[in-house]
Amino acid sequence: GVFMYNHLQQKVRNAEALAQKYKQQQEALSAQLQVVYEHRSRLERSLQKERGEHKKTKEDFLVYKLEAQEALNKEKQDSLNRYGALSSQHKILKNQHEDVKKQLLDLQLQHNSLKLEHRKTLETHSQKYAQLQQEKESEVTNLQDTVFKLREESKLLRKAHQEVHSQLLNSQVIDKSMSHVTNMGQSVIGDW
Repeated sequence: GVFMYNHLQQKVRNAEALAQKYKQQQEALSAQLQVVYEHRSRLERSLQKERGEHKKTKEDFLVYKLEAQEALNKEKQDSLNRYGALSSQHKILKNQHEDVKKQLLDLQLQHNSLKLEHRKTLETHSQKYAQLQQEKESEVTNLQDTVFKLREESKLLRKAHQEVHSQLLNSQVIDKSMSHVTNMGQSVIGDW
């Protein structure tokens, strides 16, 4: 009974250690998920900064274009050559503007791709986390059932041990009583 009780206690300790291990793994997964959230926040801040810079560039370009147009109107009467130079300069700026628009489009496409990839990654992590949490909860439930069964078995073993001990004590009392009766009988026969 003692050996069985110690064996059951060892099983309980092992089950508790396994539960602690699963808890640590869950905490590690939570930390990884926090890192993903922080990475997403950094990406969003970077995108906001790029949008601000693009907006400022666009505004600067519009201001510059307006100034160039005004200068072109003033210089048009003075010299056709100067007008041609300003027209060429305007074409260059227009090309630059197209390049900026193309870069913006590329950045938007890249951002959409990153956003989609991030969403997929987040969904994958969420699914894995939910699945792992469900598995851990199932394992914890199984361990709790096992601990309950082991405790019930321990109670039954204690009860059986007590019954055997009581029977042994009763047997010893009966043996002593029989021995006493036998001695009294022999004494009476001897006196007779």
